[in-house]
This record gives sequence, C-alpha cells and structure tokens, in this order.
Amino acid sequence: MYFAIKHIHLTCVALSFVLFILRGGLALFCPEKLEKRWLKIVPHIIDTALLVSALTLAVMIEQYPFVHHWVTAKVIALVVYIGLGTIAIKRGKTKAIKATALAGALFAFMYIAAVAVSKSPIPWG
Repeated sequence: MYFAIKHIHLTCVALSFVLFILRGGLALFCPEKLEKRWLKIVPHIIDTALLVSALTLAVMIEQYPFVHHWVTAKVIALVVYIGLGTIAIKRGKTKAIKATALAGALFAFMYIAAVAVSKSPIPWG
C-alpha cells in the first residue's frame, strides 16, 4: 500500500509542477488564457490529491511536522511556494513581480523536492 500511495504522490507532484509552469507562463505571456475552466479546476483536484497522499504517507511512515525537522521544512517551504505561486499567477501587478515570484516559487518547489529526497532540512549542505 505504501508504494501505491507514494506513486500517486509522485505523479501528483509531477502533474502539479507541469501545470504550475504552464499557468505561470500563461500569467506572464497570455493571461487571458488563464480563464479557461479546466485551468481553474484541474490544478485544485491534483493539489488536493497531492496533499491527501502526503498526509497519508506522513502517517504511514510516522514522520510528522514539528517532530521531524525535514517534514517541518517541507511544510514551511510549501507555504512559501503557495504564497509566491499566488503572486506569480494571480496577484502580481506587473510582469516583473510575477516573474520574480514565479522564480521564487520554482526555487521553493526544488527545495521541497530536495528535502524529500535527502530527508534533511539542509539538502545541499
């Protein structure tokens, strides 16, 4: 069961990443295309499955935020990623702000992935 949940989680990570890059690019170059219905619904479905699978894995492997530092680091970075992502896609007033937020969100995403692989809050140290 663990490997099935992990596979679902990793698939959702990949889909979420691809959709975020697509939406970020559209926000910068074709913001009117962000109004497509599927671009408003599908990311929420995938991100919900991603979160549910993450919580399920945390319970299965008994690794919890504020108990295990690497999980805490991922949760904090996730909050940063979400905040920067909303600026990059919705709330940024200029292209420069959106592009900067997009770059920051992508860095946060890479950090989350590195922490997940290394199981360390300082994955590059």
